[in-house]
Parts: sequence; structure tokens; C-alpha cells
Amino acid sequence: MLKTIGLLILSNLFMTYAWYGHLKTLSTKPLWIAIFLSWGVAFFEYCFQVPANRIGFGYFSLAQLKIIQEVITMVVFSGFAFFFMKEPLNRNFFYASLCLVGAVYFVFKK
Repeated sequence: MLKTIGLLILSNLFMTYAWYGHLKTLSTKPLWIAIFLSWGVAFFEYCFQVPANRIGFGYFSLAQLKIIQEVITMVVFSGFAFFFMKEPLNRNFFYASLCLVGAVYFVFKK
């Protein structure tokens, strides 16, 4: 269980950077460079995501794996937006997080 969550966190770190990091670090480069470098970063996301899902699928249902992924994505993205992109976090992040808490509740409810 912890191994799955740890791998999902690592995969999200790579994917968040692949999807959004180029907006800051490659903004002056041609689009094709950003695409190819993002694909290269995303490769490592898959190296963690695929094993995480394989390991976790025996313990979690498919829906549970997906909602865990979404919660981790929100946490990683919030940290990335605030610390790396210098975006302020507002109350909408909080409200979105509450919605995810509700989703977690319903997906894990017996």
C-alpha cells in the first residue's frame, strides 16, 4: 500500500513538471523543444506510474487507485504551483480539495 502511494507521488512529480514546468523553464524556446523535453520527463512518470498501479491493483480497486492518484495530483500540483511557479494558492484550491475529500469518502465507502 505505501509502496503504491510512494510510486504515485514520484510519478506525479515528474508528470506535473512535464505538463507545466516548461511554462517557466522553456518559455523562450520553440514549442517543439518543449514537447520533446516534456515527453522525455514524462517517460519517468510512466516508469513509476505503471508499477504503482500494478502493485496497488491487488490491494485497491481501480476506482480507489484513480482517486488516490487524483488526491496526490492535487497535493503535488498545489506545491508545484506555489513553490516553483510562484502562484498564490487561493480558497478555490481549498474548495477543490474538499471536493476530493468527498470523492475519497464515496470511493472508499463500503
